[in-house]
Amino acid sequence: MGHRKLSSPRRGTAGLRPRKRASGILFSPRTWPILATQSPTLLGFIGYKVGMTHIYYIDDLKGSLNYGKEIFSPVTVIETPPIVPLALRAYVLGDNGEPEVLTDYWVEPPKEINITRRLKNLKVNKDKMSTFLEKIKSKSNEILYFRTIVATQPKLISSLGKKSPDIAEIQIGGGNVNSQLEYALNVLGKPLQVEALFKPGGLVDIIGVTKGHGFEGVVKRYEVIELPRWHKHRKGSRKAGTKGPSFATPSYVPQPGQMGFHRRTEHNKRILKISSNSSEINPAGGFVGYGLVKNTYMLIQGSTIGHKKRPLFLRYPIRPYQVTPEPPKITYVDVLSKQG
Repeated sequence: MGHRKLSSPRRGTAGLRPRKRASGILFSPRTWPILATQSPTLLGFIGYKVGMTHIYYIDDLKGSLNYGKEIFSPVTVIETPPIVPLALRAYVLGDNGEPEVLTDYWVEPPKEINITRRLKNLKVNKDKMSTFLEKIKSKSNEILYFRTIVATQPKLISSLGKKSPDIAEIQIGGGNVNSQLEYALNVLGKPLQVEALFKPGGLVDIIGVTKGHGFEGVVKRYEVIELPRWHKHRKGSRKAGTKGPSFATPSYVPQPGQMGFHRRTEHNKRILKISSNSSEINPAGGFVGYGLVKNTYMLIQGSTIGHKKRPLFLRYPIRPYQVTPEPPKITYVDVLSKQG
């Protein structure tokens, strides 16, 4: 019988459309959490994915069957050299009802950042910048929020093989407009460590680009069941059985195309450890495809998106669940060789 006897679930999800290549490898979040704290802080950080290993730690999740027992967990290592805020950007409500940029206040970038490799025409005029700062202060009652333009320091990671910094916008949360302005002026031009923003035991959202797989067929891209290969199926087996009526192809029908290298966000990944002692995490021979960790690093529970050496944006969780804020007690970290 040629028709489908029973209903079949659709393949894929419309929530991930369009399945096209990302326009870059580092993105600033589209949405930011609202912190109910009096002290302002940056709401994100940028790190570089190293690889994975595994640890044993004491389960501190109350209500868990293994509460108080030693359990196994895979972890992802993210190297987080200090970032440097270079500019303050103020946003006000525009005429169309959407936030728009009021002005930018830049400071002289430190020479070791090599900012001209990324922003070749950047020239900081101190007289103009003082005028922009006065404009921000005079319109503080109209400002919706502040964001800082930060630069990473990839040259501190020798295995990356690049000196051009990655640039991103990070919003300032907590406190009021005046306290946020004071906080921003204090951190501009100074290296900022990840310990100042995140704590072990807390949660973090990770924004990045998934591994790319190129042009793939429907079996791998949508997990379509392969058709039988007997003699009457002469038109192929690794394809969708039907694409619908002849006059049109519905958008939900699986089609071959780009797979991977998509922008994605992972929510509520737990931070198990933040440390600057790289000898506790470096395996014998270094991480495969990366090398040795030489800066401050984070251990994230489970896996994360992206390829090794790729930048990941770490954001305060936008919808966190209740979690033990205390750092877990780690009893063992695997540092055996990953070379195989």
